[in-house]
Amino acid sequence: MALSRHDQSLPAVDPSLISVADDFAGAAPFQTRRPSHQSVPFIFNSPHSGRSYPERFLALSRLDRQAIRRSEDCYVDELFAAAVSFGAPLLCANFPRAYLDVNREPWELDPRMFSETLPAYANIRSPRVAGGLGTVPRIVGEGQEIYAGKLPFGEARQRVETFYKPYHACLGRLLSETQAAFGLAVLIDCHSMPASIRVGEAGLRPDFIIGDRFNTSASAALSEAAIGILVSLGYTVAHNKPYAGGFITEHYGRPARGLHALQIEVNRGLYMNERSYRKSSGFLPLADDMVRFVERLIAAAGFGRPPMPLAAE
Repeated sequence: MALSRHDQSLPAVDPSLISVADDFAGAAPFQTRRPSHQSVPFIFNSPHSGRSYPERFLALSRLDRQAIRRSEDCYVDELFAAAVSFGAPLLCANFPRAYLDVNREPWELDPRMFSETLPAYANIRSPRVAGGLGTVPRIVGEGQEIYAGKLPFGEARQRVETFYKPYHACLGRLLSETQAAFGLAVLIDCHSMPASIRVGEAGLRPDFIIGDRFNTSASAALSEAAIGILVSLGYTVAHNKPYAGGFITEHYGRPARGLHALQIEVNRGLYMNERSYRKSSGFLPLADDMVRFVERLIAAAGFGRPPMPLAAE
């Protein structure tokens, strides 16, 4: 699927000025883990679990190697790795969210970060930009500033052109190919959230949050199935609050056209130590439950019994 908003082609930046292209010269910036044969209309996506921090990026930051990981969806790609064994591709970013956030519009940028005036097409007033969490984020965690100084706009431009656009082109192809093969496509966008998150007046700590952009990015049947499966596995689940889904869910979810996008947030307290970034004793039990979740959700979509109505109306 093509990106249409704020997606102008830009002239190349002089590589002698900025070396963004070299940041991942020795490794792929993202990867698609594919089954030998895609047998189901599902695509799983882990856009924030990247943990390859380029040395040049670290040199620009005021944070150390530990603190800069505060926004990372640690190990989410591993939690949902079983999707491939059930016949679904899994797209994973290797670049970290602190470096580039593909769950934003391509040009959501904070003008306070840059040494020159941003072009007119930049979205500088979104709530996400105001919170410091634009396409090139200003902060990690709870307000920790990433950069020691202002950046040239060319830095952001090259990150978008070199990594953001190819990532979305890959995701768009996966969705188009899947819909062509099956008549529909179901995108599960996988994330994690801090253990401190609470919802409702009672301050409930959810284990999972299912987001469907307030019933607009996926069929009600898909959301209800995801919630019901997680509850049956013994978890506490919230719906759309406080996370209803980001740009990916909003941009790709078109249920009336047979394109369903659902965001799933996993509480990090279930499986890791948020200070050391190490897996806890809960990781393997949770990973086993995610195998059951993926299997049952795929079955509920009609590739098993009982089916739910996901075809375009």
